[in-house]
Amino acid sequence: MATPQQWHELAQQLRVDSIRATTKAGSGHPTSSMSAADLMAVLLYEEFHYDVGNPKNPTNDHLIFSKGHAAPLLYAMYKAIGAISDDEMMTLRQFGSRIEGHPVPLLPYVDVATGSLGQGLPISVGVALAGKYLDKLPYHIWVLLGDSEMSEGSIYEALELAAHYKLNNIVGILDMNRLGQRGETMLGWNGDAYAARARSFGWHPIEIDGHNVEQISAAYQEARRQTDRPTLIIARTVKGKGFPEVENQNGWHGKPFPADMAQRAIAGLGGERHIHIDLHKPEPAQPAPRPAPQPLQLPTYDASASVATRQAYGDALKALGAARPDVVAVDGEVSNSTFAEIFAKAFPDRYFEQYIAEQQLVSSAVGLGVRGYEAFASTFAAFFSRAYDFIRMAAISRANIKLCGSHAGVSIGEDGPSQMALEDLAMMRAVFGSIVLYPCDANQTAHLVASMADYTGISYLRTTREKTPILYNADSAFPVGGSKVLRQSASDRVTVVAAGITVHEALKAYDQLQTEGVAIRVIDAYSVKPIDAATLQQAAQATGGRIITVEDHWIEGGLGDAVLEAFSGDEQHPRTSALPSITKLAVRDMPGSGKPDELLDAAGISARHIVAAVKAFAS
Repeated sequence: MATPQQWHELAQQLRVDSIRATTKAGSGHPTSSMSAADLMAVLLYEEFHYDVGNPKNPTNDHLIFSKGHAAPLLYAMYKAIGAISDDEMMTLRQFGSRIEGHPVPLLPYVDVATGSLGQGLPISVGVALAGKYLDKLPYHIWVLLGDSEMSEGSIYEALELAAHYKLNNIVGILDMNRLGQRGETMLGWNGDAYAARARSFGWHPIEIDGHNVEQISAAYQEARRQTDRPTLIIARTVKGKGFPEVENQNGWHGKPFPADMAQRAIAGLGGERHIHIDLHKPEPAQPAPRPAPQPLQLPTYDASASVATRQAYGDALKALGAARPDVVAVDGEVSNSTFAEIFAKAFPDRYFEQYIAEQQLVSSAVGLGVRGYEAFASTFAAFFSRAYDFIRMAAISRANIKLCGSHAGVSIGEDGPSQMALEDLAMMRAVFGSIVLYPCDANQTAHLVASMADYTGISYLRTTREKTPILYNADSAFPVGGSKVLRQSASDRVTVVAAGITVHEALKAYDQLQTEGVAIRVIDAYSVKPIDAATLQQAAQATGGRIITVEDHWIEGGLGDAVLEAFSGDEQHPRTSALPSITKLAVRDMPGSGKPDELLDAAGISARHIVAAVKAFAS
């Protein structure tokens, strides 16, 4: 065990290095880093078990900087343990450097991107669920929290879920330095209030002086002794600790010290140091054994059936669970509607209910993904909008999560617009590296769910509440980025592009137009992102550049815009012909309650409106 003097010296080094890096960068958060330096110095010397040479060691502890703006402190820690060099640390915020302004997994020691506050603790819940219930390994997740982010609702979603699942492997470390970006935080130094809140959620709170290294060490040891609840250490600290000119002074958030000021601060802290410490390595162990993978046997559906794609999602998820022991599922207390309950009943040890907490739902999936699990998260598609920042940050984390949104569009019927996802395609298409899939029948759904499991990144499946006819054989192929031409002839005058529920409306329109001697081409664009540009361009050429898109979604950002992009002439979709003439049928007015058929017609996306649009084009 190191001495208190060694703890202090390392803390001073962490402060000095945070100042050096931010002053050279000309930006960053030195004062936010300085307040937590004692907390992190003791953690490194005494409690953090990690194999620096093997960041993927399954028994490694995890360190998540939920207050991601304190990244200079994290990088100073990495220097101290030999993970990065001093030279690399000093490239903070430079173009092309791994040492970015907030932590990202470009560094193998960083599990997830942070910086949007209120995310680190929720993600730690997913990592902890994996550790306690799936891996069954003794690693701990240490989460450095800022007091400003304690106002985020996502923090309290994490507090309740972590206590519910008795995640004693989580230790939250609250750097209560009183000052936020623009002044004092809501509770300031009222540690008793934070402790009362933590206790009310079922956590074990410990209040300490965050600059007293002996108290810090004792708190960490107490946290390790917990067997049935997570711990929140509430550490009273001083922003800018160690440099009297800025200690506890407002107005220094996110401001580096000018060179002369930095020199005074470094001198007052005892000058530069280059202490290297060897972390305690975790005890050798392996995750709990998993069943051997089995051949995938997807569910199949007969052509005479009508099956909701949301049910096919549940059936396919169960099939994946039987084939792949790394598949896990989480749901937001609607599993009997999303049909995730089928998986939950078959594999209760790999299903974690998240209740009505959509930010936590996505965060748990991200955290489970940190440990290598293929996490499927489902809820009503409309409610993913609550968690959009978490999805956005998951993309920055290069996370691997699979999202399924059910009850999309006006076709859900009587529940009304509060339950209707009409923005989700636009929302999910905008996520970096995402794929967006929208099946129209059960066999197609099953294959697309399997594709999601094989995709590394963020994938989104949009499912429909209503039962729909089976259009495809069970052995049909549905590659991501593809589409299906359902009806075509040499005399086609217009191309109708649909997805999901509107595919069935387009086919009804086709049948009616056939009786009137008007031929149209019908394309099922089940892969909304990436869109099948080649097939769309060919169809446009064959039908005189006349295209109608029809979707159960607002007119902005959905299928229609995806089709337009296929003709935009950018790097992804090289233009091969003149721009077509495109009519977009989509939801334009606020819907109400009603029968699905009534609402589709009122929205202008039913077969009747497709027929009218075709005739207007063809006249």
